[in-house]
Amino acid sequence: MTDNNFDIVIIGGGPGGYVTAIRASQLGMKVALVEREHLGGICLNWGCIPTKALLRSSEINHLLHTADEYGFKVGNVSFDLAKVVKRSRDVSAQLTKGVGMLMKKNKVTVIDGHGKLAGKGKVKVEKDKKTVAELTAKHIILATGARARTLPGLEADGKLVWTYREAMVPDVMPKSLLVVGTGAIGIEFASFFLNMGAQVTAVEVMDRILPVEDEEISKFAHKAFEKQGMKIHTATTVKALKKGKNNVTVTLESGGKTSDVTVDRVILAVGIVGNSENLGLEGTKVKVEKTHIVIDKWCATGEPGVYAIGDLAGPPWLAHKASHEGVICVEKIAGSKDVHPLDTRNIPGCTYCRPQVASVGLTEKAAKEKGYQLKVGRFPFIGNGKAIALGEPEGFIKTIFDAKTGELLGAHMIGAEVTEMIQGYAIARTMEGTEAELMHTVFPHPTLSEMMHESVLDAFGRVIHM
Repeated sequence: MTDNNFDIVIIGGGPGGYVTAIRASQLGMKVALVEREHLGGICLNWGCIPTKALLRSSEINHLLHTADEYGFKVGNVSFDLAKVVKRSRDVSAQLTKGVGMLMKKNKVTVIDGHGKLAGKGKVKVEKDKKTVAELTAKHIILATGARARTLPGLEADGKLVWTYREAMVPDVMPKSLLVVGTGAIGIEFASFFLNMGAQVTAVEVMDRILPVEDEEISKFAHKAFEKQGMKIHTATTVKALKKGKNNVTVTLESGGKTSDVTVDRVILAVGIVGNSENLGLEGTKVKVEKTHIVIDKWCATGEPGVYAIGDLAGPPWLAHKASHEGVICVEKIAGSKDVHPLDTRNIPGCTYCRPQVASVGLTEKAAKEKGYQLKVGRFPFIGNGKAIALGEPEGFIKTIFDAKTGELLGAHMIGAEVTEMIQGYAIARTMEGTEAELMHTVFPHPTLSEMMHESVLDAFGRVIHM
């Protein structure tokens, strides 16, 4: 490398890092992106994208087994697990290659290796324990993401006890498995394996599954999964794992009582920890709390010229949050006049289980705790013509408004394709819309989105189809 001086050096090429690199280049900056493994990060390689490819396969498996309901006669349905996994990996590889092309298009210098701070305005890049580059930049952005959390005594071994990585590339389809943790990651894997024919047990330490969601959504999801055959244990902890030759006996504790469950495999989905180690933070003013770097509203750390974005900088741990943070960060650096701090309340969250779950803004409980007087609307899928035509009558949409101002405080959905619809409410929140704008919006018929309108109408006593 003949010229190692840059305006911005970004460490980490995930959805936070590579999007940040593109936007910085668009703003006329000279940019270097350091990535030690694969462009696209966990999201494209081991997270968001390949899991959706797997879930699509499980959805097709479910449809094939219920084809008779739609008038089709299907013989004995089977699947080739190796092909299911290969398709997922091919989708990931295609998108990762696309990121590489975007870097070339935007004239971003990509450096293969592990980057770390090496003094004020300096980054050292190492590969195979050798220094491959020494870079200088006025601004350095840390976007190193996070990894799966492990608990003492519950460590994954990659064979019988899996993290998300092993769960995405199984060499055999387990007849039974237990998922520890029912957040988005855990419940998506539970849903995938359940719809591929495995007997699934889910364990959650909190008193309900999907604990960050609105309580009504969690309760509905619980009943839906149990109806599908999933066994769910809430307010339960895993005390021990005893590995056999090809199975695991899991000791569960709830209410002071213990019980044992024996399964073929265990998936650990108990959260994440930030990749804040070995970044050269020693001697800097960068503050780390519980593995995550502390930042201000512009993503700046306590060290001048050093920033952090994405999972490394704390919740919500979402790829789209990381991307948007990166854009805000470099636009502020560039002096853009219309840049605004990120309001995490306007970030939609999506879980791609069956039925899907999506939400944005405050839950009903959180809104009440903040002192709002509420108007709450609901509309069920069973009342929607398109949902019935699709054979997807399970689910509902819930909207929460400030009774005084009409502000949309939160929206929560469970059912088919809600992850595609939630953005409508996210736009409404970003534009500070009220019930008036939503009521006056014309929703097309027949669509699932009509339920979004009906839920708003219901909150103000004007619902039509219920």
